[in-house]
Amino acid sequence: MDVAAAADRIRPHIRRTPLLRTEVDGRPLVLKLEHLQLTGSFKLRGALNTLLSGELPDRVVTASGGNHGLGVARAAQLLGVPATVYVPLGAPEGKVRRIEAVGAKLIRHGATYAEAAAAARQVPGVYVEAYNSPEVIAGQGTVAAEVVADAPDVDAIAVAVGGGGLIAGTVLGAGGRTVVGVEPERCRALHRALEAGEPVDVEIDSVAASALGATRVGELPFAVVAEAGVRSVLVSDAELLAARDRLWEEFRLAVEPAAAVPFAAWLHGRVPGDLPCVVLCGANTDWTPA
Repeated sequence: MDVAAAADRIRPHIRRTPLLRTEVDGRPLVLKLEHLQLTGSFKLRGALNTLLSGELPDRVVTASGGNHGLGVARAAQLLGVPATVYVPLGAPEGKVRRIEAVGAKLIRHGATYAEAAAAARQVPGVYVEAYNSPEVIAGQGTVAAEVVADAPDVDAIAVAVGGGGLIAGTVLGAGGRTVVGVEPERCRALHRALEAGEPVDVEIDSVAASALGATRVGELPFAVVAEAGVRSVLVSDAELLAARDRLWEEFRLAVEPAAAVPFAAWLHGRVPGDLPCVVLCGANTDWTPA
């Protein structure tokens, strides 16, 4: 899982997203504006690294609650490869619309991500994992690598956690800095895995579930995170929604609920560090600020 090699591969195709140095409630903070990435989330990075790590396939297929599918669809479009994306029946319309807009064939199947993924794996083509893949993890790690390069004084990085690809990549790209995973209280696949000592199934019921709704953290991300001694902290839906609204009110940053999760944890004192960085990981939502 070579983050530096991944950065070299994907550099011609992605947007190097900016940092915002600021103070909130008198405390210094760095915000990584990854929601400004092409496709509106970090997922493009892992998808591109996967497709560029070997010979380009004739067709790619994946399953997604939304952001990963959009990342794969856009990566395929950029590289001239046909893509098919399976989504659960309840996938947000805004994300579904964006997947179709970049030319992928979209198929709705099943009530959950797991059901959509099971169907997608039966389709001819190279299956692009959402998080349980060395190439995906290395690609997602380029977010943290950019933070370290652009703000070497950052001493901690906080990220939202779903299946674990972003946090595992962050561990690899953070240069030894403290990494904190943040999850909604009712969407806690990593938290439960760390308690159990291995990935376990969890129930999902959160406003951030479309992006963080993995029912089980990936085996490979879990191994990376557990070896590094990373901890998971939890926030309530009320806290993450208040954090999302505050990002809009104070900075005019419009993000989806999942992206506000680490900011919510920082606001409530659950992220350590003298100068932490909070990654705002996505903005694929048809949300109207209050």
